[in-house]
Amino acid sequence: MPPRIHKIPAEPAAPLPDRFEAWFAARGWSPRAHQLALLEKAREDRSALLIAPTGAGKTLAGFLPTLVELSSFSSPSPLVGEGRGGGWPQAPLVALPPSRQPAAADLPHKGGGDNNSLVSTGRSVQRSAGLHTLYISPLKALAVDIARNLERPIAEMALPIKVETRTGDTPVSRRQRQRRYPPDILLTTPEQLALLLSSDDAPFLFSSLKRIVLDELHALVTSKRGDLLSLGLARLWRLAPQIRAIGLSATVAEPDQLARFLVPQPGGNEVAADIVIAGGAAPPLVEMLDTRERLPWAGHGARHALSEVYELIKANKTTLVFVNTRSQAEMLFQDLWRMNDDGLAIALHHGSLDVAQRRKVEDAMSAGKLRAVVCTSSLDLGVDWGDVDLVVNIGAPKGSSRLMQRIGRANHRLDEASRAVLVPANRFEVLECRVAIDAIAENAQDTPPLRTGALDVLAQHVLGCACGEPFLSDELYDEVRTAAPYAGLARQDFDDVVDFVASGGYALKTYERFARIRQDKQGRWRVANPKVRQSYRLNVGTIVEEPMLKVRLVRSRSTGSGSTGAIARGGRVLGEIEEYFIEGLTAGDTFVFGGEVVRYEALAEDQVYVSRANDKDPKVPSYMGGKFPLSTYLAERVRRLLDDRRAWNGLPEQVRDWLSLQKDVSRVPGVRELLVETFPRGNKHYLICYPFEGRLAHQTLGMLLTRRLERARARPLGFVANEYAVAIWGLGDASFMVRNGELNLDALFNPDMLGDDLEAWLAESALMKRTFRNCALISGLIERRFTNEDKSRRQVLFSTDLVYDVLRKHQADHVLLRAARADAATGLLDLRRLGGMLARIQGRITHRELDHVSPLAVPVMLEIGRESVYGEAADELLAEAANELVKEAMG
Repeated sequence: MPPRIHKIPAEPAAPLPDRFEAWFAARGWSPRAHQLALLEKAREDRSALLIAPTGAGKTLAGFLPTLVELSSFSSPSPLVGEGRGGGWPQAPLVALPPSRQPAAADLPHKGGGDNNSLVSTGRSVQRSAGLHTLYISPLKALAVDIARNLERPIAEMALPIKVETRTGDTPVSRRQRQRRYPPDILLTTPEQLALLLSSDDAPFLFSSLKRIVLDELHALVTSKRGDLLSLGLARLWRLAPQIRAIGLSATVAEPDQLARFLVPQPGGNEVAADIVIAGGAAPPLVEMLDTRERLPWAGHGARHALSEVYELIKANKTTLVFVNTRSQAEMLFQDLWRMNDDGLAIALHHGSLDVAQRRKVEDAMSAGKLRAVVCTSSLDLGVDWGDVDLVVNIGAPKGSSRLMQRIGRANHRLDEASRAVLVPANRFEVLECRVAIDAIAENAQDTPPLRTGALDVLAQHVLGCACGEPFLSDELYDEVRTAAPYAGLARQDFDDVVDFVASGGYALKTYERFARIRQDKQGRWRVANPKVRQSYRLNVGTIVEEPMLKVRLVRSRSTGSGSTGAIARGGRVLGEIEEYFIEGLTAGDTFVFGGEVVRYEALAEDQVYVSRANDKDPKVPSYMGGKFPLSTYLAERVRRLLDDRRAWNGLPEQVRDWLSLQKDVSRVPGVRELLVETFPRGNKHYLICYPFEGRLAHQTLGMLLTRRLERARARPLGFVANEYAVAIWGLGDASFMVRNGELNLDALFNPDMLGDDLEAWLAESALMKRTFRNCALISGLIERRFTNEDKSRRQVLFSTDLVYDVLRKHQADHVLLRAARADAATGLLDLRRLGGMLARIQGRITHRELDHVSPLAVPVMLEIGRESVYGEAADELLAEAANELVKEAMG
């Protein structure tokens, strides 16, 4: 059933209540048409998806129905206390069973402040009828920011409404109190919703729920967090059938698919929430920096343009400078500080910094005290800073929807254009930036399609359901299939998941530790013992991060002339860093962290002790997180751009010269063509191909091509991949082999490589073990955390690798092995995209036998060996290598 689409402007909606009209008028505002349209949808008792540009008041639109409904409550009762957080009602707000009635120590007391709650200060407030609206955000920071923004209309209209946040940072005592005395509006995350649903009082807590607001919905549904959230929604629809949902999104390619997420899916049919599409936004002004400097042929840091970026910061009131990785953020922040002769207030923000430091930066931005923030995807979503007047994106954006999201952080005013400048780091990235700007001009989105629900997430949910109350398999199966990602779930897959949670599966049945639920005489499944429930609550969630170590700042233990003193324990926490980076350091090494240069002093348990340093050539932490793949949509546009010689006129002169040189030396590939170049260099031979399908697909392709070249006796030694190309080098003369028919390129790139070759490689590689490890942790088979301590990385590796080997040998179709294969295919291997590329190029492979490197090959050739080089020395070495390669490429 297709959704009803309500485009704005349309027929006028019902008016707002008088006090809301007066509030808008007092600010010189008028309610926007899409805000009134959502209110009308609520009055019609319908769920809706709002698609509106950043700055259009989406958040207020999402909460407006709730604020209007709650403002009409009667029978006020005075607050017990005053001030932010105020007091609490004297009796529970939901009907609790006798076993859940609060003890005297749990009752709220006068004057108990709560920094995460908001009420209309010092005014009478009605006794709540229970939890009315649940707001779910992908980011803790966004939930806190939305709570802060809600405070203003609630206080200024004297609305009798209590708002609280519940995130991983909320103290346990406050979480317990929220269950007994729920606020009217609770702002939380998917993980906290799963925890609430696993409680035996969940039916009482959610029985009064009327509305769910899902913010930045497009960012939630593309990952396993979205799978977990969808299962939570399915449970809520059973507990409170009266619930209606509002989804908020600024960037979405397939709105009808996203709208399915908001309503229960009946068996065999597809239904969707109504869609409200806002209009009237001024198109963004996006330009690419046409640098005055020499544009590099390779590299990722855009250091050639640093002075120009600094001038942009100086020329604007507040600038957000986005980069794609945390290590880039650290390095760029250091570079900007070195040239900051004007003393501009510039800050750093990324996900590995301590939460207190991130909040400090966010508060300073809200107060207008900063001229610039260097940031990563940690600020991609929804934090509203109206005074940001420019967004600078360093490097290629990788996707038009992600770029639109970042541009939307500037100028939160609907009738004024957001401004952004893209700063490509190399000549290839100019192509990507060009097509991204064109895509934005066409409002073309590239958000991925709705996922198929993962089985390891379903296993976690099944256990969570048993923690809350016993369930019957038939009933839970029907409930799970109302969630859009699981609407097509086969009964056999569901039964296999339940059996896995109950026994670990056939191959693990003999191990009592894997039996987490058991069936009673009535056929209901319940947790095997209380420890299972405790373990679930410690390990809930789908985010599996690299092992992180806390970074503490202490005084140096160096006491002069090489002697050392004892390291002082304690010290201020700067944030967290990934364990593998620290493993590569020795005492005395320096690196950049939290915006300053520090010296590595010692590692004790999970604490890294560092001191301040003045080293001008520090290493830079290389984080696993934050690396984005090139979207399929932009990759296709890049291929078209290369194929259209007239379009080259819109490129900077340096890039036009580069492409013209490539055309003269070799060939510029066509839109459906695969160019393969072979040439000698030094004592090795190289084979370079240009699929333009993104790093993930190229890495898989490189692995499989290397196996085939080995069989062809080409003696390959290794390969590297970037977003655009794959380079393989070896001892065999590939040019000679192709010329003499010993190496057939059509056979080399045949799609059958995704069959036996792929299976054989996966059986030998560590990739499947790593993917399985994540699935084992998410499913709860292996615990990440215990009551008093985190499980060490070594213990987790040993446990999961042992289980993986047992299952591969004795139960090859085990649920977790199926889940791991699905993850690898869609994530780390990008098999669908690789398969499409191999099909596209059949019969269209062009070979060029060269006597030296081509201009197009220079960037990927510079990837060889660069992973082990850090800091400023890396740039110098790369520059030297680049100059040498460029001279060769230019003949």
